[in-house]
Amino acid sequence: MYVVLGDRKMDPDAFTSTLFKWDSRTILPTCSSSLMEGTGGLKELFHAYGVRYYTAAKVAELGFTARTLVDMKEEELEHMMNSLSQIFRWDLLVGERYGIKAAVRAERRRIQDHHQLRIDSLPQEGVQQHKEAVGSTWDVRKRMRSRSKTMSDEEEEEEEEEERQREHPFIVTEPGEVARGKKNGLDYLFHLYEQCRDFLIQVQNIAKESGQKCPTKVTNEVFRYAKKAGAHCINKPKMRHYVHCYALHCLDKDTSNQLRRQFKETGQKVGAWRQACYNPLVAIAALHHHDIDAIFNSHPRLSIWYVPTKLRQLCHAHRNNSASTSTHHHLLF
Repeated sequence: MYVVLGDRKMDPDAFTSTLFKWDSRTILPTCSSSLMEGTGGLKELFHAYGVRYYTAAKVAELGFTARTLVDMKEEELEHMMNSLSQIFRWDLLVGERYGIKAAVRAERRRIQDHHQLRIDSLPQEGVQQHKEAVGSTWDVRKRMRSRSKTMSDEEEEEEEEEERQREHPFIVTEPGEVARGKKNGLDYLFHLYEQCRDFLIQVQNIAKESGQKCPTKVTNEVFRYAKKAGAHCINKPKMRHYVHCYALHCLDKDTSNQLRRQFKETGQKVGAWRQACYNPLVAIAALHHHDIDAIFNSHPRLSIWYVPTKLRQLCHAHRNNSASTSTHHHLLF
């Protein structure tokens, strides 16, 4: 049987095979390659935040990359998600909305910390000029390794000094109790965070006067300023180590005081008290869609601090467990 097209006869089998034949030269790159571009790719950007793979693929299909999302404003992100669900009829879950926002905020912080780390790692005496005679490429590499080793040794010495201070220089005390002995109480610990806030304001004022960019959070610049001001008890490892304890003190003072009394009565050490401060914070985050970043950013005394990675991971794990449990009960019903 032949198909007559105009005055030409065509074989239908040949027509079908020709119509559905793939031309390998015109195949577009797969979606997975586009997800790997930018600042880690959409797949990696959303992986730990409860966003489904198909949702990430749909966002990539619309032309968005991880770099684009990171550079977008909050209202632009909201507009993008509204367009995704309303115009393109995509079933965007409520948790995915918060997951996308949380992932973008986390990526922004990662980029900011990486940039700050690169600035802090620059040698203070300036870059040495390579106008001296060099014998070979091996000598150049050897010199570079020696220079980097000197820098790392200096950083390690500073970190070791800070680590010695970090070895739990506090004891568990009740609210209003003054510690005895060499170690300080928890009221003093929380007072250090208030001091950091004051130092941040001073650094911001100095930056405004000199026309430089003002830091909005307690960064390495603030810790260096505190050290120059004589506040040697304030250092980055110590303040980052107990920041979630201070967060509980700010968000739920009654629960914080109850924990302090409980651990003081049982004679437990400050390390155990520090670990116990995580669970109440996860419970608080559960009441706000597990968005611990939004809780920190909306609080006047916590917005200047970065959310600890472990606390964020615990909130995400609790959210995923809650979602899987609710799904299981729904299936049983």
